[in-house]
Amino acid sequence: MHDVSLFVEDSAHERVIGALVRRVADDLGVKVRLEWRNARGGHGRVVKEFRRYLRDMTRQGPPAPSFVVVATDANCKGYSERSKELGGTEADVEIVRAIPDPHIERWLLLDGSAFREVFGRGCSAPDQKCRRDRYKQLLLDAICAAGGTPLLGGLEHAEELVAKMDLDRSMRADSSLDRFVSDLRRALATLR
Repeated sequence: MHDVSLFVEDSAHERVIGALVRRVADDLGVKVRLEWRNARGGHGRVVKEFRRYLRDMTRQGPPAPSFVVVATDANCKGYSERSKELGGTEADVEIVRAIPDPHIERWLLLDGSAFREVFGRGCSAPDQKCRRDRYKQLLLDAICAAGGTPLLGGLEHAEELVAKMDLDRSMRADSSLDRFVSDLRRALATLR
């Protein structure tokens, strides 16, 4: 069993990133235990807690997790800027960055076939625009249009949607998902 530490900015990231890590690990036959280090508080809190964790881990020494996942929305700032804000390049542990551009809810709408399997009706993959809360609303609208009732903004279905997704096709539709899943696959492959 391999320990993976995770830092995320909110419950949406916790559900989607957790589902993706479990899915990719299962696909590769790697057993992982997710250790949530921060799952609330937004971008600023993630940066602060992530940096503190890396500093404390360096001081404390082993045992370290197999790798660390850190997630924050790009919010239209792009991967490079968000990655730079996170830091961690000097860490003694591998870091996998999940930086959905612009927001994580978009990832759940990329595979209309998976959406159809879960809700009975597909959805269109959304374009990429930088309007705040746009993808939260699109997710709610798609679930309601399929006859569903989103109780937690639709995020209660993240595990099901991720399980049904054609990851490779979804990765081709979104470069931020592609970067995260590719980096995650590399990190997990070294543990086999």
